[in-house]
Amino acid sequence: MPELTANLRSNVSLARRAWGIRRKALQMGEVQGQGYVGQALGVADVLATSYFHALNLRADDPEWEGRDRFLLSIGHYAIALYAALIEAGILPEDEIGTYGMDDSRMPMSGMASYTPGMEITGGSLGHGLGIAVGMALGLKAKGGDQFVYNLMSDGELGEGSTWEAVMSATQHRLSNLICIVDFNNQQADGPTRDALAVGAEAPKWEAFGWHAQEVDGNDLDALVAAFDAARTCPEQKPRVIICNTKMCKGVPFLEEREITHFVRVEPDEWTRALDILDAEVPA
Repeated sequence: MPELTANLRSNVSLARRAWGIRRKALQMGEVQGQGYVGQALGVADVLATSYFHALNLRADDPEWEGRDRFLLSIGHYAIALYAALIEAGILPEDEIGTYGMDDSRMPMSGMASYTPGMEITGGSLGHGLGIAVGMALGLKAKGGDQFVYNLMSDGELGEGSTWEAVMSATQHRLSNLICIVDFNNQQADGPTRDALAVGAEAPKWEAFGWHAQEVDGNDLDALVAAFDAARTCPEQKPRVIICNTKMCKGVPFLEEREITHFVRVEPDEWTRALDILDAEVPA
């Protein structure tokens, strides 16, 4: 585990951090009455492991040069990252009520110029990994030991630019690059596996020269082990962690919805969802 600064290290469990991220995402969704909360609930465990186990950051100095870089390629997941940044103390909790409002530092799609801790403006899907390759190259050229993390969606595996970046990372032996794929098997038009011929993902990345792992993205112990293995891999190659996640994880009545890419939540259901989370607060 890297040396974390005191304002991020604590005895709070990762399960409690993931719960906090889920709750904050639901609170923001309630503000607007909408949002990509299904993705936020599903990826909360990945974000908790990233921010409270793996990343080297300073909450009081989000532009600290020695920080690991965390890139959100999937701009519509911004609500999830905001929740993690608030949980980490990088953004204040009292800004939850401004989500998506005019002049808010938390617009509905992530924009680096607005939000402390938001490294890139994502949203044009398939671009994040290419940017991450450039950052990793730059940090290596400067002799830094920072890691660059790129969180992307399974839908981005259908973008040609993603695979160009995959090959470039291999060519340049970017051992400081860790790609995280949120594989929730959902796109706007239906299941990801119905959109393209995707199969066993880890062997595909391995064939491109990456150190690849595939894990249950809602199992915190598995995530911790995978992040540790990615950081400590002795080979001079890029690393990928494919995280199989459950959309709307933690709110059963939303998990059961047929359409979860942009899950419909009725006005009275926000309180119901929050009550479900509040009934099972982790230690």
